Amino acid sequence: MKPIPLDNDTEAAAARIVWFEPAAEALADPVRFMAYAFARATHEDMKLLRRYLDEDDLKEALDRAPPGIIDPRSWAYWNLLMGRYPAPPLPKRMST
Repeated sequence: MKPIPLDNDTEAAAARIVWFEPAAEALADPVRFMAYAFARATHEDMKLLRRYLDEDDLKEALDRAPPGIIDPRSWAYWNLLMGRYPAPPLPKRMST
């Protein structure tokens, strides 16, 4: 997956989407960041992120999404937009 550059616009979006850590840290792991974006980003945030990410990147982010971040409704929506219907199962935490 391509990296998402840190600039004024992505820093502001990251601060809204992943408010609990610095934007540079959030953007350093684009797969994890996009999992939060799938669940929390506004339409404008996603338009910004799509400047840097193509459909293959979004599919990869869904395929590698960490468990517990994306809610079922967002999971179904983004998989549908990527041509995946029905959506595959949500990522699951591994039991110990």
